Amino acid sequence: VQQVESGGGLVQPGGSLSVSCAGRRSIASIKTMAWYRQAPGKEREFVASITYDENPNYADSVKGRFTISRDNAKVYLQMNGLKPEDTAVYYCHADCVLIIEGCNPLDEWGQGTLVTVSS
Repeated sequence: VQQVESGGGLVQPGGSLSVSCAGRRSIASIKTMAWYRQAPGKEREFVASITYDENPNYADSVKGRFTISRDNAKVYLQMNGLKPEDTAVYYCHADCVLIIEGCNPLDEWGQGTLVTVSS
């Protein structure tokens, strides 16, 4: 585990929650930071990603509700309009470190943070 997530918790349907992820180093040189989630009994799925030059990408299921952002230290996921089906453990992922010649593989995951959407 090289990334550390925080900010999970219990929220009512329609509510908002923000989670963040910090690496053991600056993430400024990491090409793409991403959020994935895994609901009970389901496979891990892609949620959102953001490149080093701040281009975001979202799963269809969260478009318009979730916003991913990053700074040199952390990647953030702002979740609005939460639904019970958003309940899952949320993981951040760092893919590779940019260097002059390309990108050195990193493939680092955090330990996850639980988000529960329930009334």
